[in-house]
Amino acid sequence: MFETVKALLIDQLRLKDVEVLPTSRIKDDLGADSLDILQLLMTIEEEHGIVIPDEALATFVTVQDIVDYLSKQP
Repeated sequence: MFETVKALLIDQLRLKDVEVLPTSRIKDDLGADSLDILQLLMTIEEEHGIVIPDEALATFVTVQDIVDYLSKQP
């Protein structure tokens, strides 16, 4: 699951020469802004057929936070 999220982040944020780790902070380390995060989550929702509530969105600080959330989905 981490590799999937990592690939989406690299593509969405056009990251080059940036190491994406589970502990990478989405905004601070990877440079994502609010719009980037919303676009990323919309892509994840479409690919996984889920809806991510706003309350969950507010808890996503690191890449691992997204992975953990997705791992708990049926």
